[in-house]
Order: sequence, then C-alpha cells, then structure tokens
Amino acid sequence: MKTARYLLYVICIVSFVNTSNSQSLQAGDLLFQDLNCGELCNAIEAVTQGVDGKDFSHCGIVVKTNTTLQVVEAIGSEVQLTSIHDFFARSSDTTVIKNITVGRLKPQYQHLVEKAQVFAIAQIGKPYDDVFNINNEALYCSELVYQAYKEANDGKEFFPLAPMTYKNPQDHNFFPAWVTYFHKLNVPIPEGDLGTNPGLISRSNKIKIVEVDLKNI
Repeated sequence: MKTARYLLYVICIVSFVNTSNSQSLQAGDLLFQDLNCGELCNAIEAVTQGVDGKDFSHCGIVVKTNTTLQVVEAIGSEVQLTSIHDFFARSSDTTVIKNITVGRLKPQYQHLVEKAQVFAIAQIGKPYDDVFNINNEALYCSELVYQAYKEANDGKEFFPLAPMTYKNPQDHNFFPAWVTYFHKLNVPIPEGDLGTNPGLISRSNKIKIVEVDLKNI
C-alpha cells in the first residue's frame, strides 16, 4: 500500500513539473518549422544547421492582432497572415509530434517585440523573395524575421547575416535541387552572398528555446 501511494505521489509530481514547464505562445515568438516539402526543403536543411541539431526549412513570427495570436510568414507567393492552428497543423504537430520549435527573445530583448510585430504585419502582401536577395523589396521567410528585428533595433542588425551556400557539404557540389530551382528562375546561384536562414536564427544566443503547450492550438 505504501509503495502504491509513493508511486502515485511521484506520478503527480512529474505531471506537475511537465505542465509547469510548458508555456503559452506570445507575440514576438519565432516558430522554426520542418516543412517536409520534398527535395528543396531537404536541400535547405542539408546546408543549414538548426539549434540542437534540428532541421528547419521555414520560420515565421508570432504577432498579436486585436486579441488573437497569429503568424506572419513569407511563404508561397507572398508575406501572409496565418492562424496558429493552421501553422502547426501544416507540419502535423501534436503534443507528441514536434516539427516546430519555438524561440523566444531573452528578457533583455523583449522591448523589441512591439516594433518587430508592427513591422512584420506591415509587410503582409509583399512578394516572396524567390532569389533570396537580402537587398530587394521581396522577402523570404527568415529575411522577414531578420528585417523585423533589425527595424525594431533602430536599424541596427540584430540577427547577423552569414554567407549562404547551396553546396553539398559532403562533395562540395551544388545540390541538384538548387541547380534546377535557380535555372528555372534564370538567375545564377547566389553562392557566398550574405543572407540568413531559419537554422541560423534558431542558434542565436539572443533567443531561448521554450516548450509550448499545444493543447489549445
């Protein structure tokens, strides 16, 4: 009887700890996603490294519109507003399956969130940046996050850029998926150009990874 009571006590404590470790999403959070979209996503993940060795091919920024949290993301043909539910459902996330990792600015940077989300919302409708050029008017997913927090930081770079690569780290040849992709766009592969990607931002020492309760998503 004592053993049974002890086991029940331990289970209750573990359940409490697991629950207390989970947090709710909040404005400014960054959602890093494994899209599983085929060869192109695989090529993105192969040339980038995410936090804790995870693979990310997409990211978005959580914003608060009226009283509702949504995600601003550059995906498809443009920057758009997506419901939290739809964003998580896209990668089949549940309380067990977690293809999305949530990053949150550390406390000393939280003052940037309001300006960042205002900027992000203002970008809705802008075209998707197919050529991954940080200096044009279009935006790709991680560029949106980069620009939002640069704007919030009074125009000073917050998440650093890095030289981009589209080569297989094993043989140093371009991934066939990238060769086909840029050939269709009729532009050269921008190897070595400065840019950003979801994995790079996920590894920033300015954010922390948080466990999010998905029960109400």
